[in-house]
Amino acid sequence: MATLYTHKDSNIRKTYIFLTAFFIFNMMVGFVFSVAMNDSSVLYFAVFLSISMSFAGYFFSDKIIVFMSRAKEIDREQNKEIYRLVENLCITAGLPIPKIYIIDSEAMNAFATGRNPKNAVIALTSGLIKKLEKSELEGVIAHELSHIGNRDILLSTIVVVMVGFTTILADWFRRFSIFGGRRRNEDSGQIGAIIMVLALVFSILSPLIAIVIQLAISRRRELLADVDAGLMTRYPEGLARALEKISQDPYQLETANSMTSHLYISDPMKKKKHTFFKKLFMTHPPVEERVGALRDMKT
Repeated sequence: MATLYTHKDSNIRKTYIFLTAFFIFNMMVGFVFSVAMNDSSVLYFAVFLSISMSFAGYFFSDKIIVFMSRAKEIDREQNKEIYRLVENLCITAGLPIPKIYIIDSEAMNAFATGRNPKNAVIALTSGLIKKLEKSELEGVIAHELSHIGNRDILLSTIVVVMVGFTTILADWFRRFSIFGGRRRNEDSGQIGAIIMVLALVFSILSPLIAIVIQLAISRRRELLADVDAGLMTRYPEGLARALEKISQDPYQLETANSMTSHLYISDPMKKKKHTFFKKLFMTHPPVEERVGALRDMKT
């Protein structure tokens, strides 16, 4: 029978399988474009630019996300119960206490951000605090602390670098093929023309494939955080019930958008239909899948 520990190990393995596949895919993209352009220097510049952009986002992501969500840091004396829940779970997880923020919204949701445990932030909506029971709220907080403990922000930054690398390189290649590729095709003969056409098709498809892999990793990390939360609280049912309530909540989180939706414990965009094609572009696994997995496991 599956346990919380076996599911956690499975999710970790699958995450790194996805990362390895992503790395190999990016190397293939770079190789095809280098051959078609007959110039490898563009690869180094693309990598440098992607890393530079992600470097800034990595170090300032917490401040940017907190500002975008209009969250306010709470006072310990006026929010003793929330602080006590976070502190107890941090002791269990062996984590420093993060900064705690509240988003003034009736919608039920939460997120964590920060480049490492010492610079971490968790944010809870006021609606979440009001509507969840203590064990359910504890499950949500444990889920967010799991993201911090698992260094998911670092992982997502690495994935963003890879997606940025693929997207920028593909865009450069399309521009090159329009302005300089035709003349080079005429000079290099039929084989060169075929390689150029194949590379152009690849430049169109590769950013889409990269995003699909990125979202697959995001969904896998959500499942891992669910499992870790169950281990931390020793009560998976609390998080399962919280996820059900959050998914059924009618309120929309006004401050969320497509750029930040992957950070939240549940997709704030409230997408209901989960066809196979739509699931490929979801930041979170379907709630039914997450709840079923939690209730199917034994601690």
